[in-house]
Amino acid sequence: MDLNAIQNVAIGAAYAGAGVLSGYFGSTGGVHKKGPNDLVTDADLESQQQIVAAIREKYPDHAVMAEEEGLHNEESTRCQWIIDPLDGTTNFAHGIPIFAVSIAFAHENTTRVGVVLSPISGELFTAVEGRGAAVNNSTAAVSPESEISESLLVTGFPYDFQPIVQTVMERFQKCLLSARGIRRLGAAALDLCYVACGRFEGFWEQGLKPWDTAAGALIVREAGGRVTDFSGNPHNPDKNEILATNGRIHDTICSLLKAG
Repeated sequence: MDLNAIQNVAIGAAYAGAGVLSGYFGSTGGVHKKGPNDLVTDADLESQQQIVAAIREKYPDHAVMAEEEGLHNEESTRCQWIIDPLDGTTNFAHGIPIFAVSIAFAHENTTRVGVVLSPISGELFTAVEGRGAAVNNSTAAVSPESEISESLLVTGFPYDFQPIVQTVMERFQKCLLSARGIRRLGAAALDLCYVACGRFEGFWEQGLKPWDTAAGALIVREAGGRVTDFSGNPHNPDKNEILATNGRIHDTICSLLKAG
């Protein structure tokens, strides 16, 4: 399997989607609701169409899991593309330039290629399993910081946080009191990539979907970081929790995220 060719297709597809997003960004129309706090825009849908078309042109028999369409070619999941055509839709809809295209390729249920593109900053984050991670033309590497008190963290809140708000806020408070600070950017794929290139020491969130984390999690691991659930078990994109760090503060954050 030629992972270089797959990465090149993923990058081309990401730029096709990003071109759509850049064209729509700043407009006020085409925003719809999937849930009380969960938005979808016309830009999401058109970006996804462009991305899927670019992939189908080269790999028509591969399965595609895309946020706005679900899973197609279910019988072909041995090779699967996992796509978020617009990560950070709420930011996008409000004119906040923190959003991204996220594309991952998985073979035999293991992510092999990850690509995240920020249309506004122009930063392209990439990784191929076993070959390291990069941001544009530079190697990506996690922060060397080992003290939680000197660490900058980032998190997010699930759309349906109301039933678990107490637990979510307890975890937030523990981390806030222990770290240098916490940010909430609203785009999980970028949160992960910023851990990968050392801007944040750690990221945690629950309630995410595979298209939110598949590409970014690989990029963190290939940059030297560690990705698990809140208890330190190996990360599974289909599960509810993700904790990604530089590895040096990982066990500390696991202990802070323990419920109760």
